[in-house]
Amino acid sequence: MEQAGKPGSGQTEQGKSPSSSLNPQPSQTASPSGQDLLVDDTQAGRPMGPTPSQSRFQVDLVTEGSKEAAAQELQQQEDGVKQRCRGGSGSDEAKGRFRVNFVDPAAPEGISPENADGGSGGVSFQNGDTVLSEGSLHSGGTGHHYHYDTHTNTYYLRTFGHNTIDAVPRIDYYRHTAADLGEKLLRPSLAELHDELDKEPFEDGFANGEDGTPTGDAVTNVADSKGVVKFGWIKGVLVRCMLNIWGVMLFIRMSWIVGQAGIGLTIVVIAMATVVTTITGLSTSAIATNGFVRGGGAYYLISRSLGPEFGGAIGLIFAFANAVAVAMYVVGFAETVVEILKENGALMVDQFNDIRIIGAITVVLLLGISVAGMEWEAKAQIVLLVILLLAIGDFFIGTVIPSEEKKPKGFFGYKADIFSENFGPDFRGETFFSVFAIFFPAATGILAGANISGDLADPQHAIPRGTLLAILITTVVYIGVAVSVGSCVVRNASGDVNSTLSASMTNCTTAACNLNYDFSSCGQDCKYGLMENFQVMSMVSGFAPLITAGIFSATLSSALASLVSAPKVFQALCKDNIYPGLQMFAKGYGKNNEPLRGYILTFLIALGFILIAELNLIAPIISNFFLASYALINFSVFHASLAKSPGWRPAFRYYNMWVSLIGALLCCGVMFVINWWAALLTYVIVIGLYIYVTYKKPDVNWGSSTQALTYLNALQHTIRLSGVEDHVKNFRPQCLVLIGAPNSRPALLHLVHAFTKNVGLMICGHVHMGPRRQAMKELLTDQARYQRWLIKNKTKAFYSPVHAEDLRDGAQYLMQAAGLGRMRPNILVVGFKKNWSQCDMREVETYINLFHDAFDFQYGVVVIRLKEGLDISHLQGQEELLSSQEKSPGTKDVVVNVDYSKKAEAEASRPFASDSSPMMRKDCKGQGISLDTADQRLLDASLQFQKKQGKSTIDVWWLFDDGGLTLLIPYLITTKKKWRDCKIRVFIGGKINRIDHDRRAMATLLSKFRIDFSDIMVLGDINTKPKKENVAAFEEMIEPFRLHEDEKEQEVADKMKEEEPWRITDNELELYKTKTHRQIRLNELLKEHSSTANVIVMSLPVARKGAVSSALYMAWTEALSKDLPPILLVRGNHQSVLTFYS
Repeated sequence: MEQAGKPGSGQTEQGKSPSSSLNPQPSQTASPSGQDLLVDDTQAGRPMGPTPSQSRFQVDLVTEGSKEAAAQELQQQEDGVKQRCRGGSGSDEAKGRFRVNFVDPAAPEGISPENADGGSGGVSFQNGDTVLSEGSLHSGGTGHHYHYDTHTNTYYLRTFGHNTIDAVPRIDYYRHTAADLGEKLLRPSLAELHDELDKEPFEDGFANGEDGTPTGDAVTNVADSKGVVKFGWIKGVLVRCMLNIWGVMLFIRMSWIVGQAGIGLTIVVIAMATVVTTITGLSTSAIATNGFVRGGGAYYLISRSLGPEFGGAIGLIFAFANAVAVAMYVVGFAETVVEILKENGALMVDQFNDIRIIGAITVVLLLGISVAGMEWEAKAQIVLLVILLLAIGDFFIGTVIPSEEKKPKGFFGYKADIFSENFGPDFRGETFFSVFAIFFPAATGILAGANISGDLADPQHAIPRGTLLAILITTVVYIGVAVSVGSCVVRNASGDVNSTLSASMTNCTTAACNLNYDFSSCGQDCKYGLMENFQVMSMVSGFAPLITAGIFSATLSSALASLVSAPKVFQALCKDNIYPGLQMFAKGYGKNNEPLRGYILTFLIALGFILIAELNLIAPIISNFFLASYALINFSVFHASLAKSPGWRPAFRYYNMWVSLIGALLCCGVMFVINWWAALLTYVIVIGLYIYVTYKKPDVNWGSSTQALTYLNALQHTIRLSGVEDHVKNFRPQCLVLIGAPNSRPALLHLVHAFTKNVGLMICGHVHMGPRRQAMKELLTDQARYQRWLIKNKTKAFYSPVHAEDLRDGAQYLMQAAGLGRMRPNILVVGFKKNWSQCDMREVETYINLFHDAFDFQYGVVVIRLKEGLDISHLQGQEELLSSQEKSPGTKDVVVNVDYSKKAEAEASRPFASDSSPMMRKDCKGQGISLDTADQRLLDASLQFQKKQGKSTIDVWWLFDDGGLTLLIPYLITTKKKWRDCKIRVFIGGKINRIDHDRRAMATLLSKFRIDFSDIMVLGDINTKPKKENVAAFEEMIEPFRLHEDEKEQEVADKMKEEEPWRITDNELELYKTKTHRQIRLNELLKEHSSTANVIVMSLPVARKGAVSSALYMAWTEALSKDLPPILLVRGNHQSVLTFYS
């Protein structure tokens, strides 16, 4: 017994639990029935709960959705019953899965493995091995989540014999938060298992200091669930499908179809219809068994498979089709009643008004049955099914008891001659496809069970079994009726008892002649027989009134099923808020969440069509609506299989993606066979609703196969693209934008988006620095919210955060690892570091090193500068300021505010929310400008690229050939709608005596590149010395950063240069004097020629690594770009991005 007390020793060598020995433990007493009675051991000084020698495992059948068992066990708890329940959960709707329960001899009264598991709702414990550990109740969403102190109290932890806070696999961890009764267990998070413990995670043994005793809410949920009605596969699916498939067509049109098409082709017609419905049934079964199915029927199946676009379109027309179908079936019932009244001379008003009156009364009664609850509706369906089965049995009994009085009407009993004669077709004004179109609606109705999926105890089990069995049974009956009636009744009969065969008739060759009857006198105008008499089944039956009762049963049952289906589907559609205006119909009432508002709406629609009484026109459209839903269900299975999503794992294996595709095509074909104009109208409606839902973009994520296929296509194309060599004609700007929080620098984002949208890749890089733990939390949070922000603002970009010790390391990580395959950045985009001279020069050193790293990685570099600045993250109330100017409705900006008064906190929380650098926090003070004025100017500038640009110019100063990137970017900008009115002006350097020659050469080159331009200007005075005051201003700007080594001792100067490598040496300044003057002179020319341009694009000067200090290079870019319109300093990687070859 020592082995039994060790972890991992759950069973003995014989495979039995140690506590299941012949001698009971002290805490157990053998009951007369052979079950163990639980005894409280607390009086013996031992804690209640499993001990190593008392615990054992018990395997029970899992029954999800069986809430009656949980309620029953709760009642046992209230009554003080202490008997341990073994075996199944008490439900007959089992799923065929098992669970292992930890049997605790000291469990609380009435708490069985079932309600301790949480699978049935109720009191949900985290694990069977923590039944009595101290816990806490966390309320979240609509349910309650239970956590237990598994850190400090490990005595009761027996996770399959291991002392650990890791949770064993169980179904409760995989439920949605909106699961039945709202109960969801949360497994320990990875952080709980992995993170360091700064302090004791729980106080007083409870998580977050909450009370460890579960409140009564969860228990109350179980008690309240006692009144919920859930159906099994027979009553919930089989009965409903059979009643909906067997319609009035069985009794009044089946004989006519046999007369027209013959027995052989009638079987073919039935078989064709069965093929379509069987394939659809298989597809429905596959979707229904690919996860838990909620209410909504066909809408739920399609929307969760193909997404809200198709689901929203089909859901609306499917609900409408069911509502109108109520009117069709009720009118069919009313017509039969009126015929009886007419035969007996008892019409109330006239034939048409009597149909309206009887139809209205009928639909009111059906509404009463439906509103009374699903239980009453199910009972009514059972009664109607019994009547229908009796009517069918009555027909088959009548076929074997022919009478002499029925022979003149064409009924002779089973005769080989009649079978032979009726086996072939005899179309009279019809064709095979017209007969098929008449019969096919009689085979529909296979979704009657799926439409109430929310009221099924186990829809995954019930829908496949009930639907497919219903198709089989109804098909056999249809074929049986067709063969029987075709073997017993001739096509034409006069009904005249004097139509017996006379001796003079020698040329009679029909089957009736062989039976001594001659019906040739009436020809094709006979009143009886298969072709002319729609009441053949009543005539053949043993008791004709029972057939009439069957007709009543078939029509009323189908009407009742449609009256229930329409509101259920419509309610599910409204709950998903696909159509916002219909939200009011999502509300449910009572324990079954009955859609009373949907019932009223369905009633009004049905009543309206009953009163109109013009159903012949609407009937083909309704049939096509049903077929459209069948087609999309089949296509859903094909699409999900094609997408190869790991989440597509139907428990139902008897499906094939290609068979489902054939089924979808067959459904589309049948739509045109039934009625071509109705099929076209259906397509137009579905496509219109699809476009509407796509345009509205509902905020839902159901993991549809559309998403899976999108991923698969992206993956396949990315892999295929990775094997393609780069070519200059296929060059695209793929930008890594060091932007920090995307909404903190809108001008930078919008300008880059102007030349990457629908052309190239844009990745918004964000380097998180500071303490690792805090930075990692921010990184995970920002990943989701900033990508969502980009999507909502219609910015086609990816957000890519990284954590690094400093900005340079983070940028290197991004430049090396961002992207996938050929979808990798080739341009680094940064904002200009405004007010750099007042900031820590170590930040400037890091900033300039970004350029060097980019060139080392063969990146191009783009520096964007606005004289007002780029960063607006420091502004308080940024969201309100932006929303008051230009922001799309419904867009919510994620605002990042930084408190500059607390440098340490700002550095830890948001190290790059800076007004001077696109990625770095600055420690700079304001410029003495009024804050309100500066803020307004900054906000105006940040939104300027969202507006349509006027008729101005984009000036391109293409001074150095970098491969053509300096020219390509402005061309791409002008292709966008907001920039189309802007013209490109090109500025190049040249000599005074060759200006015309250089202009013509550049014009020739641009024309070969197929780039439109408005003007080319050759600057012959670039090398002219700049103005003295500008040179003096430059020297004044760099003075704080000079080393002045000539004024210091060599050792001191060398040490200072080593400690502060960004300082400018006298030798360096003298060596690059010409280049310095060039930058100053170019700024003078820019102000002279391009001060009115919308955007300036200019070649970025390159500083030799290790030769030019960071301060001098920063001063060059400052001198070059200051006091100008928005300017892009561009330097490609000197690989050609333009070509004039085809």
